[in-house]
Amino acid sequence: MYIPADFEMRDPAAVAAFIAAHPLAQLVAHGAQGLVANPFPLLAVDDDTLIGHMALANDMHRIVPDGADVLAIFQGDSAYISPNWYPSKRADHKVVPTWNYACVQFHGRITFQHDAKSKIAAVGRLTQNHERETNGAQAWKMADAPKDYMAQMLAEIVAFRIDVTRTYAKSKLSQNKTADDAMGAVENLRKNGADAIADSMQAAQKTR
Repeated sequence: MYIPADFEMRDPAAVAAFIAAHPLAQLVAHGAQGLVANPFPLLAVDDDTLIGHMALANDMHRIVPDGADVLAIFQGDSAYISPNWYPSKRADHKVVPTWNYACVQFHGRITFQHDAKSKIAAVGRLTQNHERETNGAQAWKMADAPKDYMAQMLAEIVAFRIDVTRTYAKSKLSQNKTADDAMGAVENLRKNGADAIADSMQAAQKTR
């Protein structure tokens, strides 16, 4: 991924926080008939490993071989930025439109896991992570479901692990603009209801 220096996310903690906030990744791989892509929620269990699971009916685990190179793309909020929002436009008109966004890409090698232990671990860890955020002390647990029903559900999935080989993290949030122009964009995004990316842009200005 092309990443100008102004937009590179260098802090591992910031990268971890980003994928935790945007856990649904597009997983891209190459099979016998060309490229294949599917969205999956993924969990980083450490700096070098992502885990997830897919439906047994999903052909991805059949057409992509174990050990194949894959690309997991985590995409954050994005927005069109109008040059009309920059105060500097009134001075010289030397401004153009752009698009602000943030994304993280992990290159790695995938291993499909069909054993019960791996499937329980993948479902359990992903569920625990999201249930804790969603329901707190009232979090749903795998043990809440009848054992025979859970066994049936686990039989219908395939777990997988991605061993990460390269990471690219990009946060294009007007860091290359003056503070006045960046905040002009922030104010107009808020007027349009795009508070999430406006918050990210404002935070980026504070860390320049």
